[in-house]
Amino acid sequence: MKIIRSKTFTAERAWGALDIANMNGITTRLHWTDQPYKWHVNDGEEVFVVLDGKVLMHYREEGEEKQALLDVGDIFYASIGTEHVAHPQGAARILVIETEGSV
Repeated sequence: MKIIRSKTFTAERAWGALDIANMNGITTRLHWTDQPYKWHVNDGEEVFVVLDGKVLMHYREEGEEKQALLDVGDIFYASIGTEHVAHPQGAARILVIETEGSV
C-alpha cells in the first residue's frame, strides 16, 4: 500500500523518477523535470499524464512535426512507432506508464 503526494515529488536531476509499480512488465513511474527529454520512439505503447505544470509535446505524424500543449490532467498516448519529445514549460510532474526498460 502506498500513498504518493505527487505535488511534492522532486528529483535530483531532470527526468528523475519514482518507481510506483511494475505490473507484468508494465511500469508506472512518477517523473519530475524542468528540462526537455530527447526525441525517441518507445519499444511499446506509452501513456503520459501531466500531473503538475505544462508540457509542450512535440511528435511526428507521417514525417510532419506537430505540437500539443498539455496541461494538468491531459494525457498523451504514444502508440507503437510514435516519435516524440516532451518539453516542460517550467517544472512538471508526469506519470508515465510504459513497457519496462523502454526509452
